[in-house]
Amino acid sequence: MKDKLLETLEFLKSKGADYADIRFTRNESENIQVKNEMVDSIARDINQGFGIRVIADGAWGFAASSSLKASSFRKTANRALQVAKASAITKKQDVRLAETEIYEDHYVTPFEIDPFKVRLDKKINLLLKINKILCKDKRIHMGEGSMAFFKINKIFASTEGSYIEQDLLESGAGFVATALEGGETQKRSYPTSFGGDFGSGGYEIVESMNLLDNAERIREESIALLTAPALPAGEADVIIGSSQMALQVHESCGHPTELDRVLGTEISLAGGSFMTLDQVGKLKYGSDIVNIYADATVPGALGTFGYDDEGTKAQRSAIIRDGLFVGYLTSRETAPVVNERSNGTMRADGWHSIPLIRMTNHNLEPGDAELDDLMADTNGGYLFETNKSWSIDDKRLNFQFGLEIAWKIENGRKGQIYKNPRYTGMTPKFWNSCDAICNKNHWHVWGIPNCGKGEPMQVAHVAHGAAPARFRNIEVGGE
Repeated sequence: MKDKLLETLEFLKSKGADYADIRFTRNESENIQVKNEMVDSIARDINQGFGIRVIADGAWGFAASSSLKASSFRKTANRALQVAKASAITKKQDVRLAETEIYEDHYVTPFEIDPFKVRLDKKINLLLKINKILCKDKRIHMGEGSMAFFKINKIFASTEGSYIEQDLLESGAGFVATALEGGETQKRSYPTSFGGDFGSGGYEIVESMNLLDNAERIREESIALLTAPALPAGEADVIIGSSQMALQVHESCGHPTELDRVLGTEISLAGGSFMTLDQVGKLKYGSDIVNIYADATVPGALGTFGYDDEGTKAQRSAIIRDGLFVGYLTSRETAPVVNERSNGTMRADGWHSIPLIRMTNHNLEPGDAELDDLMADTNGGYLFETNKSWSIDDKRLNFQFGLEIAWKIENGRKGQIYKNPRYTGMTPKFWNSCDAICNKNHWHVWGIPNCGKGEPMQVAHVAHGAAPARFRNIEVGGE
């Protein structure tokens, strides 16, 4: 494979390409789904191929193929070169890439247990045991559980001299109890909604989730929500749980700091951004305790890797520092616009896709509060947990989030539960109302394996570290 990749790059240089890179990717995945004490589906998938990016006459070209025959590499290289030359006819300016280091390296995700070597019946039986507990009560209309595992081998080579191999491994699991009675439907999820939690590593990630130990609690909470009142509308102090804070960061800070979105070259699905170039170093995004970093080096996090798909080394970059907006997620092409070098966020979801600017681990740094102390100091407020729905405008400014459950905080403890809680806000006002963030003991990096962007759409695996945080005078309601 190495010979094929390097020969292809030499061929492109001989044809006058100003720059080229080639990326071979082999993806292997396994997905297990159970519903109502039965196996619903088991899927195994392997796909592989290569993609070639070329700059010629100052413009980009891209082509890809799943054929690994020697002739396919030269044929695909020619097609990428032709696309670049055709694109140059309509270019507004020449593509300019920020300088980068040249690397020869092999990165491997640290792990303890290869999930693809764990017996299938062991994984299925764990999900069925959880499902049996969920379905013990006849009011549980549906019990669902799932596991998913991903093994990715990437090889990147460029005409600048980089040659990088990566072996990435990702694992995750979760379950949901959906209760139904008298026309009312409510659900509770664990460890979080929309498929559960994910990280980079092996089957030990699933084992660390204590899935079985939490099944009974989740069942009882979903049933309790059937007769719970709706959250009263008004303004209130709220403590937002860790997993919901992860999605809050994702939607209101992650997407709007993707520089291609700001520049208008990528606005599909998630829209543009209110965090425009004139706001860097000026926008008071949040209170002084709000610090958000893009960090692709966090051990065990889903957005962790060795190098991005442009061969830029994984790194930690400040996005919000002491509440002030200070930086973007960048590529080699967009970074010069803000007089920077790329911070390594270009990734594609497979060999057939071009890399886009994607979140890595976009983390809200922990504060110094203990959750018990914070609840004791928030009497009469609410604790919100686990996302159910979201809506945000195409500038990522106004938002509304719906959650699975809320509790009234009474005497420093969780009291009355409420169904269908929601909160709304405007991004800078909301983050400036943050007056407490829990400490490292309550901080967790939540994996999100379904972040969509691009057209055609690409699905990225990203993550967000967060701890419970308190926000003052937030508009809340129910139903």
